[in-house]
Amino acid sequence: MTRAHSTGPVPYDLSPAALPRRIVVNLVRWCRVLLRPPRAQKALSPWPTAGVIAMIVLLTAIVGSMFLLDTSATAWARGLPRWFRPVFEEITNFGLGSVFLYPLGVVILLLAAICSPALPRLMQGVVVALAARFGFLFLAIGAPGLFTSIVKRMIGRARPYVGGYDNPFLYKPFIWRPEYASMPSGHSTTAVAAAIAIGAVWPRARPVMWLYALIIMFSRIVLTAHHPSDVLAGAVVGGLGALMIRRAFAARRLVFCPRDLRPYPWPSWRRLKALALHVVPGREQASREPRV
Repeated sequence: MTRAHSTGPVPYDLSPAALPRRIVVNLVRWCRVLLRPPRAQKALSPWPTAGVIAMIVLLTAIVGSMFLLDTSATAWARGLPRWFRPVFEEITNFGLGSVFLYPLGVVILLLAAICSPALPRLMQGVVVALAARFGFLFLAIGAPGLFTSIVKRMIGRARPYVGGYDNPFLYKPFIWRPEYASMPSGHSTTAVAAAIAIGAVWPRARPVMWLYALIIMFSRIVLTAHHPSDVLAGAVVGGLGALMIRRAFAARRLVFCPRDLRPYPWPSWRRLKALALHVVPGREQASREPRV
């Protein structure tokens, strides 16, 4: 008895019944890539001296701010005109982690849904390349934010004017109450992590992203939601976390070159268009119909 061999292309199944399993399988497979041992640890560039010095300066500034700046800064913020607060209450919402993580999560799920052996190998590579980049952004922004959400409640530093007065040295560790979750600032963590992560994959976006991060950090002081030292601590956590995630990806030759940490090129528009023709129902077939 002979076995029949199919010579036609594998059908691309976009039925709702096939999507959940495909999404789970692809997400698990992609996570395993991140858990594998580094492939380029020796080739990975060392931490730059300027970065280490900047981190030391920031840590010194945090301690100095607690003694010299925190009380005066919050008193200054309380004396600002009343119209300042409504404006910055709207601005500060753009420092929430959900602003980045929800869209990134949706994109990653969509990529997991369309990645299939039925796609040509080149198209599979395009999907995986996109998933690696958006996965990096999700982790580089989300991981520092999660760390801050846990640590700030363990530290238990009081927010400005808790109890009617400002005491930068009021702490109640492990109390797990919002009014005692001031250090580090979660908004600052997210803003700086996003500035570094997005700037890493899109270098031209760095000026805009750093302007965004500074505005978000400033808004937390204006609203007396945090002391300046809280904001600086959040910046340190967000920056260091995003940089560590970038090095972890580079060590596995994902998204970044391990020698200089430069981002690999994104898939070209031509390949993205070809991918769309394969996954959008009817597009590929319509593109092959002769024109009259």
